[in-house]
Amino acid sequence: MALYEHIFLARQDVSQQQVEELTAALTEVLSQGGGKVTKNEYWGLKGLSYRINKNRKAHYTLLNIDASPAAVAEMERQMRINEDILRFMTVRVDELEEGPSAMMQKRDRDDRDAPRGGDRGGFSGERRPRRF
Repeated sequence: MALYEHIFLARQDVSQQQVEELTAALTEVLSQGGGKVTKNEYWGLKGLSYRINKNRKAHYTLLNIDASPAAVAEMERQMRINEDILRFMTVRVDELEEGPSAMMQKRDRDDRDAPRGGDRGGFSGERRPRRF
C-alpha cells in the first residue's frame, strides 16, 4: 500500500455537513478498494486566489490515505464526476505527518499572536513617501 496526501475543494454553497458526507463517501470508496483514511481534517471555508466556476470561496479538506493506487484512481474518478468538487490534488508521500497539519497549527498560532489593541501606527489615512 502507498501513502498519499489528498486535498479537495468543495463549492462554497454546500454546507459543512454536506462536505462531511462527501468525505465519508470518498472514505467508503477507498475502504472498498482495500485502503483506509488515517487522518481527516476540515480546514473550513476559505477564499480562493481566483474564481473557479464562479466560486470565490471553497471548503478545504485534507485526507491522509493509505491505499493502493487503484483505489486512489477510483476515488479520483468519483471526484471528477461530482459537481460539488471544484479541485483536488493527490500527492504520494514517503511517510504521513502525525498530529495537526500546518494549516491547523497556523490557525492556533494566529489566535495567540493577535494584537491586543493600542496604537497600530501608520493607519491614519495619511500617505508616507516611499523609501528606496
